[in-house]
Amino acid sequence: MVMDSSKPFERAYLGLGSNMGDRERYLQEALRLLQEHPDVWITEQSGIYETDPVGFVDQDPFLNKVVQVGTTLSAEQLFQRMLEVEQALGRKREVRWGPRTIDLDMLLFGDLLQDRPDLILPHPRMMERAFVLVPLIEIMRSCDPFQAEQLSRQLERVEGKEGVTLWKRMQ
Repeated sequence: MVMDSSKPFERAYLGLGSNMGDRERYLQEALRLLQEHPDVWITEQSGIYETDPVGFVDQDPFLNKVVQVGTTLSAEQLFQRMLEVEQALGRKREVRWGPRTIDLDMLLFGDLLQDRPDLILPHPRMMERAFVLVPLIEIMRSCDPFQAEQLSRQLERVEGKEGVTLWKRMQ
């Protein structure tokens, strides 16, 4: 999908994770389905990281990545699209922090600060999660070095970073 530069757009950062079945395929399918919407474009993506589970730890490791998207959708509309993608890929919400085919989290949406029951921005736990910060910093190094430096300082204080290992580089 090619971005329509005649429309104003916002940059958003999304976290993706999977720990069931063909984990890499679920990540790829989620990106494909996100981009099927005419107002969503993947503009940057991190490598794929294998990570230890957090919260409910008696489950398989996750594959995680972060993508930057350009969109003309509102934060709520993009969030709704993300929920549709999760549903299309068989996401079940039975156990909090439990196994899942796909998990999509909106981390940032431009400079938007929002605290609503269905969507809090920035994501309320992203600064505590190495599996989010490591791939987010990877993307930010090329598009916002100052933000990458701030996030790197935060990552130094986060537990669990030893459980985040590069699984596959993106070309």
